[in-house]
Amino acid sequence: MRIKHVEVFNAIMLTGTVSGAARLLHVTQPAVTQTLQHAELQLGYALFTRQRNRLVPTREAQALYPEVQRLVSQLESVRRLAGALRGGQQAALRILVVPSLAVHALPQALALFRQRYPAVPVAIRTLHSQEIAQAIALQEGDVGIVFGHSPHPAVQQVPVAQGRMVCVSLATPARSGDRRSTIELAEVLRSSFIRIDERDPIGAMLAEQCAREGLAPAGGITVQTHHIAMTLAAQGFGPALIDSFTAAAADDTLQVRTLVPEVPVSISALLPQGERSPQPADDLIDAFRRVVSPAA
Repeated sequence: MRIKHVEVFNAIMLTGTVSGAARLLHVTQPAVTQTLQHAELQLGYALFTRQRNRLVPTREAQALYPEVQRLVSQLESVRRLAGALRGGQQAALRILVVPSLAVHALPQALALFRQRYPAVPVAIRTLHSQEIAQAIALQEGDVGIVFGHSPHPAVQQVPVAQGRMVCVSLATPARSGDRRSTIELAEVLRSSFIRIDERDPIGAMLAEQCAREGLAPAGGITVQTHHIAMTLAAQGFGPALIDSFTAAAADDTLQVRTLVPEVPVSISALLPQGERSPQPADDLIDAFRRVVSPAA
């Protein structure tokens, strides 16, 4: 498929009609029809069938569309960069960050970053750690902020901060509640609790620690982000096992206790391997380090 085929195909998928695609692309309807016919001729199969006044994608079109969406997104990035270079503007710093660190830590780091770079465009995407490593390897971002270690031959890793797993739960009155600053992991596991999915690096570490201790957690709630786990704990759904960086944003309604034995948690920055990172990326990492270090 040629670029013009991709653009017409995407426009029809978005609008469902030739007329809608023509308006979206600012071309005539015959031009859209001709390009679609040429694309189908080149491919050797139909992309749409006509039902009433709409074009319905075929099975082949539905299979192609996710890849076309990615290509269209990359084309738009090229257009934005080309326009910025023409206008003498600096390219955007593309930041990829795990959702939990995007809630509190990232805004604080950006505030420090903006003191030095008030006019640099910034583009932020939230992904999970493994997805960030893959995106950085494909150079779809300039810097990634992840939990744990994400070994990848095309990615270089920079340590940012070292923390630990903690247990957060609703605080109870000092006269009647448990005010210990630590809690045994085995004690938490004896009743239902909120945990992080094992596909997350920290969730995997916790599962490994449980296996090492011969413990088998039962029941409870499993979530994908630490911030959601802390929010559920604040709503009284039970204690949550999360990282100390996320827990640093807990308010007075929550009691934060360190797990015993300690389960270490690290934050790392990911950069494309073999590429000299732009100075703004290095400075963002430094800003992130300054923000999260007190939580470690």
